[in-house]
Amino acid sequence: MAVEILYFAWVREQVGVPSETIEPPTDVRDVAGLIAWLSTRSPGHAAAFADTGRLRAAIDQAFVPLDAPIAGAREIAIFPPVTGG
Repeated sequence: MAVEILYFAWVREQVGVPSETIEPPTDVRDVAGLIAWLSTRSPGHAAAFADTGRLRAAIDQAFVPLDAPIAGAREIAIFPPVTGG
């Protein structure tokens, strides 16, 4: 099933696009697995996802940990931690 991936801030800058529609392999079951798979798509993806400790995610606009399952997701956002001020 295809899913829309949204990138924000420096993640978007390194990947080079604000979003993409992809169909992850069936063995990709959680956000961490998705990030690992996405990192193989281009040098920009690899750079953006080199340090998963600097990444946060949301599935269908709800914040989730990186071990959250992606089954049934329509939209997955990947972004750096949000800072306030």
